[in-house]
Order: sequence, then structure tokens, then C-alpha cells
Amino acid sequence: MERRRLLQSSAVAVGALSTTRLAAGAAHAAAPGGSRGGRGEAPLRVHVVTFDGVEELDVFGPFEVFSVAARAHPVTVKLVTGGEAAEVTYSFGTKVAAAAWSPHDADLVVVPGGGFGRRDGPGVWAEIGKGELPSALHAAHEAGVTVLGICTGVIVLSAAGLTAGRTCTTHHLARSYLAQQGARVVDQRVVDDGDLVTAGGVSSGIDGALWLLERELGSAAATYTESIVEFERRGTVLRTPAATP
Repeated sequence: MERRRLLQSSAVAVGALSTTRLAAGAAHAAAPGGSRGGRGEAPLRVHVVTFDGVEELDVFGPFEVFSVAARAHPVTVKLVTGGEAAEVTYSFGTKVAAAAWSPHDADLVVVPGGGFGRRDGPGVWAEIGKGELPSALHAAHEAGVTVLGICTGVIVLSAAGLTAGRTCTTHHLARSYLAQQGARVVDQRVVDDGDLVTAGGVSSGIDGALWLLERELGSAAATYTESIVEFERRGTVLRTPAATP
């Protein structure tokens, strides 16, 4: 079974295998501390945004991936809120203390989802209604921070004005809504549109996080992390022209 089937942009047939990315990853493997974009020895600084009603696995899947990678590669990761430091209650009752978010201190912001089906409860709709998180995400993205949207966290990115006209994915129950907001929604597990990377429902966040490890730090970082967490990536990564180095 192919472990990494990387689909090229619409200029290439959807079934074509991208050998370019695999070759680039192999080059990075020779120097685990190296990275895309001339990062050098500077760590990949990852902030995972949390809020009341967020899905546990949307948060802890990517958090585990980046935390495990940090044992052997230049990565830092922390849980943050869209505003002041606070204790956050997740969808299934998990309570977690999250730090205040300083967007200029992050290279990558992970935005999980949760509560899409609860218009009047905690979750993505409540965060959109407050307006603070979408505003902060818009400003961070404008400043050059890469954003990884997971599951219905992509709906928050839509409210932040980041998905209109962009190729992306989300949980299958939210795709029609996202398309109505102007996104080019595709049926893929992970979509890499350059500074906007999106993953489908819940567990897809693990695949998205592993892909970004490979893209930013090379295949050695991703392979190491996969082996430790005993996770085999599935599905495809659709890379658009915006994602081409």
C-alpha cells in the first residue's frame, strides 16, 4: 500500500503520484535540523488553539504529533486560547489550562473544530459569534503565519475570511456550508494550499500534522513521529499550485 500518495494540482491528473515532494523530503532527511524556507536551526513554533466545546481528538491528535516530534527535532508546541489564558472545557468534558495566544510567536497555528451541530452551545459557532478568534486568525495569517484547519475548525477560518476562493476540505457534514461561503471544497483527507492547510474530520488532523512535519522539517521528522505514535497515514494530500515551493 502506498503510504503517501501526494496528488498534484488541477494541472495534473488527480491520480498522478508526486515524486517531487518525496524527493524533497529525502533531501531534508539528510539534515533533520533543516527545513523549508530557510528556517535553519530555528524551531517550528506550533500553537494549537483551544476553546470551550472543542473536540478532544482535533486538539490532542496534532498536539501529540508535534510534541513527539519535538523530542528529536526542532519543534515547540503549546495550547493557547484566542484571547487571555483560561481553563477550557472540551466537547466531552476534558478541562485544560491554555495560555494566551501571541500570534507573532507562532509559525503554525492549528485550529480544531467542535460543536458544528450545536448552534446554541459551546463550539465553533460561539467562537464565531464572539469574533475575537476569527479576528486574531485573520491578523496572524496576514502576518505570514501558516494555518492548519482541522474538521469544523475550517468553519472558523471561513469566518476569518481565509477560505473564500481557496481549495480546502472539512468534515463531510460541513462541506456544503463551507462551499456556500465561497470555498472550493474537495473530497480529500488533507489539502495543502500553501499557507492554508486543511484536514477533514477529527482523526484527519493527525495526517495534517504529519504532513506539515514532512513539509517543514523533512521526511525524517515525519517518519520518526509516525513510528513512535504507531500511526500510518491514509488517504491523500492534495497539493495546489499555491503549495508548490
